[in-house]
Parts: sequence; structure tokens; C-alpha cells
Amino acid sequence: MEDNLRKILSDARELSIKFGFGNINIDFIANKLGISKSELDAYFKGDADLIDRILESERNSFKAIFDENNFEEVNAIEILMIVSQALNSRFFDLTPSVTNDLKQLYPELYQHHLEQRVEFIFDKMKINIEKGIRQGVYREDLSIELMARLYISRLYDLHNPDFFPPDRFSFKVLYEVMIDSFIRGIANEEGLSQYKKLRKVYKMC
Repeated sequence: MEDNLRKILSDARELSIKFGFGNINIDFIANKLGISKSELDAYFKGDADLIDRILESERNSFKAIFDENNFEEVNAIEILMIVSQALNSRFFDLTPSVTNDLKQLYPELYQHHLEQRVEFIFDKMKINIEKGIRQGVYREDLSIELMARLYISRLYDLHNPDFFPPDRFSFKVLYEVMIDSFIRGIANEEGLSQYKKLRKVYKMC
């Protein structure tokens, strides 16, 4: 049952990206996936619950990046690059229109989703910056909280269509440029040396 639910949520997420959250409801998903409405009713309490579970599944997919990789002994800079590649492969298709659609139609669900994501990313970035300082690859004078918040603000700026029209800038390119600038801003001389070598390994732009 759990595997079937995960498949439904994964397919529903793809449909939400393709058609927008305004078209996502129980009837639409049942029709597109070729399954009965009664089967979906067994999983979801209604359309809002369906959207909520899609967003929860997306957050879990992001968290899984850290579950799938053992970062215990990994260089802090390399961790950022591994996570960056995973983000690009799993979330490259998210566009400002999808985000704005969700924000307008389900403001409370959007706000909850945003708060949960920010909290998780903020905690992970603080851990990474602390680790990088201990490992001697980040500058010692960094404000850990400030830099973690700066990373989050830059990440969400990428979805601002006024700054980065999606027809001109892909999320993949924007994110790689952003993370390159961020790492160069926090790394010390030793960290920059390691980063230049790792860029070749991970084929960053």
C-alpha cells in the first residue's frame, strides 16, 4: 500500500508541474493516472489533503538526499556540491509559475510547506558551515546564522520571475551560479583550492 501511495504522489507531483496546482484535484488525478476515484479517496481526505501530501512527499525527497549519503567524514565543500547535484536532478523542473500557483490557491499549505523547508535547510546549512570552519576550509570570521540565512534567501530569489525570467534562465544554471558564488564567499584559501579540484570532479559550470 505504501509503495502504491508513493507512486501516486510521485505521478501527482509531475502532473502538478505540467498542468499547475490549479488543475490538481482527486478527479483530475484519477483520470490522468487511470485509477478509480474511490481508490484515491482511500488515501486522501480531499483535494487540499492531496496537495498537502504532494508537498510533504517533495520535502521528504529533499531530506532523502541526506539519508542516502553518509556525510560524516566528507569535506563540507564537497557536501554542498553533492547536495547541489541532487537538487538539480530532482527539482530542476520547479518553476516560478508552479510556486506562485500554489501560493495563490493554497496559501496556508504553501506557508506551512515553506516554513518546513526553510527550517530544515537552515539547520543543515548551519551544520555545514560549522563543519567547514572546523575542517579549516571556511573562513573563521563567518557568522554561521547569517550565512545560513543568506543561503536560504539566495535560494528563494532564484524563483523570482522578475529577476530571472524562466524563459531565459534555467533553474539548473541559476543554482550552479548561486552555489559557486556562495562557496567562493565563505571558503578560505585552502577551501578555494579544494573547491577548484572538486569542480572538475563534479563538472560544475
